[in-house]
Amino acid sequence: MNMWRKEISGLLALGLLTGAAMGLVSLAATPALSQAVTSSVRQAYTLLNQGQVPQAIAAFERIVRASPQSLEAQLGLAISYRRAGRDADALAAYERVVQLDSNNRLALLTIGVLGGFRPEWQERGIAALTRLLNINSNDAEARAQRALLLGYQGRFGESLADYAIVLQGNPAPEALLGAAEISAYSGDFARSLELFNRYRALGKPITGGQATAYALALRQSGNPAQAVQVLETELRRSRTLNSTTIQVRAALASAYAANQQINQAAAVLAPLRGRQDSRLALARALNDIARYSDNQIYAQEAVALYKEALQSPNLTVSIGREIADVLSGYPSERAFALQIYRQLAQQQPNDVGLQVQVAVLERQTGLISSQILQQRLQPYFQPLPSDPAQLRTLAQALQRLDAPGTELLPYFQTLLNAGVNEPFLNFRIAQIYIKANNLAAARSALAAYSATSAGSQDASAILLLLAEVDRKEGNLEASAQRYQSILASNPSDRGTVSAALQGLAGLRQSQGRLAEALTIYDQIIALNPQDYAKQLGRASLAYQAGLISQAEAEAVLNSWVASRPLSDTPPELLSLAGALPASPQREPLYNALLQVDPANIPVRVRQLQVLSVRSPRLAQAQIAQIIAQDPNNLGAYFVQAQLAQEQGNLNLASRSYEQILARFPSNTDALSALGGVRFQQRRFDLAAQIYEEVLATEPANRSARMALIGLTAAQGDKLEALSELELMQMQLAVAGIIDPTIVQQSHQIQESFLQQRGFQPYWERY
Repeated sequence: MNMWRKEISGLLALGLLTGAAMGLVSLAATPALSQAVTSSVRQAYTLLNQGQVPQAIAAFERIVRASPQSLEAQLGLAISYRRAGRDADALAAYERVVQLDSNNRLALLTIGVLGGFRPEWQERGIAALTRLLNINSNDAEARAQRALLLGYQGRFGESLADYAIVLQGNPAPEALLGAAEISAYSGDFARSLELFNRYRALGKPITGGQATAYALALRQSGNPAQAVQVLETELRRSRTLNSTTIQVRAALASAYAANQQINQAAAVLAPLRGRQDSRLALARALNDIARYSDNQIYAQEAVALYKEALQSPNLTVSIGREIADVLSGYPSERAFALQIYRQLAQQQPNDVGLQVQVAVLERQTGLISSQILQQRLQPYFQPLPSDPAQLRTLAQALQRLDAPGTELLPYFQTLLNAGVNEPFLNFRIAQIYIKANNLAAARSALAAYSATSAGSQDASAILLLLAEVDRKEGNLEASAQRYQSILASNPSDRGTVSAALQGLAGLRQSQGRLAEALTIYDQIIALNPQDYAKQLGRASLAYQAGLISQAEAEAVLNSWVASRPLSDTPPELLSLAGALPASPQREPLYNALLQVDPANIPVRVRQLQVLSVRSPRLAQAQIAQIIAQDPNNLGAYFVQAQLAQEQGNLNLASRSYEQILARFPSNTDALSALGGVRFQQRRFDLAAQIYEEVLATEPANRSARMALIGLTAAQGDKLEALSELELMQMQLAVAGIIDPTIVQQSHQIQESFLQQRGFQPYWERY
């Protein structure tokens, strides 16, 4: 046995024959057979050590056919297959070794390593490594490899938990590299860059698949130019198109797009088109190009490719989750994405992120109400998971809600207080505070978001919210300036441009500058010619400006409702439904819209107007109950006031507006509305005083100015009122603005004036 031991001493030193001694003992029970098999095994290992791998494979295969229970032969065959690059055969051989010796470290560890070679082998690798860790929980090599495979499966919580243990000690460079890679793919880009920098400090290069993860972390941290540099260098390393270069090209396209090099992004993807092995990588890149360029052609291509990838027989949970994540970002694909999430949640019932994602998407598609979503979320917060990775997954799922209701504020705040590193939580919290009219808190949350790396790259989104804060505070021109500064920066994102234009149009509408608002809205439609929802918005404005009739506006609304489910509720739909008079036939629509936006005042008013026809007391009781539950809900006071005006209860309307002004003295909407109440009460002096106060704050507020002119006419000075309207019309004409509401008011005053004298106005003669 001396020669045998000498020939395999190198392998034993590396632990490659764990358990071999046990095999030799078992063979000793039959001396003749033991002598024959041992001699054959020795010769096969000699061939392997001499580098004659094909010959070694042939020798080991002969031995295994004759003696399938020979642990040494099975192990030698597995090693030989591995050296020959026959990975599938090696995996099967190592699994046969484990059948003979369930604790064999080499076999278990190598199965784990091979698990990283193909997605369909990952589960087998994880199972082998888990077996190894059950034997020895301190095996850092096995734990690091399991963490990597768990990360590849998208099971980031479990992966990062393993890496946390490995990184507590003195981790091997490969463990640092793997932890950096998985941190990038889990979305923790700051942590990823920290680990990549630790790895680079060891003098190690970042190449291959890890280079794409490194570039992702750089790109998402605001360094797309550096990401381009890393990937261009990596692409020059290989002229052949293999699995690695496919990923590098896709990542480079995304980096180019983030760096606004759209043509280069499209060009670098050309070799990937039409290949089955690159469709997922191509889909990712095209989705990124669509996002950075706002070109829907790329988005359509990406969606089609993602749907093709779903048909793959090798589809993993992580890939399915990725596809669902992307598709849920497109409103038209959300129902399909929900089907995917539900299937994944059934496969992974303990994955908190998936369960929350299902609930969030059911809310976004209108299948559940805000209250039911709140109930569904409660078990995941009481108690809150202690695992940081699970907390992060929970936050990432929840923050996908694009319009969270005020009832969800405690959940967002709890995650932030728990130290979850998700800066966008601050943005969502700011949105909620704006809805709740807690504007100081909204500004504070936006300041916290802008102080982060992610927030510094999201300046336009922050400005959009700050413009809304200014508007709610009554600083209308400050709000307009924010929208105009966004537009002046010429953002490449069409969605940002549309949002700024829409905000500015709404602002001009609230100032009574309806014709100007309509002109702005025409720009929005030109940007989004295929978006019929924008036609709803234009119809709402045109109807309020008196440019189209009620029948025409209702035709636009009815066309939408007839062709789409009630769950499809863009903001423009709420605007038009709230602008049109209340209709009992539209009560189901009002209810559906209020499920989406319970704080929407015009729609709530319409709903309660319909209810008040049946029961005025019940309508007022309902709004009183809302106020009792939330005394600081300014929107509820607006609804109460408007409903009271409809019912002729001017004292209640007055008290409601005064409640708002007691909290926000500069709220010009409430101030103007109170002026209207004073007008109805024929307390003209008080009404005039209020409108003068509005104009002192907002000199360009056309509605307040026209209300003052109306007061002048109501007090009998019709000629003076007409003169003021004519002057106002001339001033607007100089600025190139035509406001049809001025013409309408002039006609009304002239009609009243002439009828007093027995004349028929000329515009009524034909």
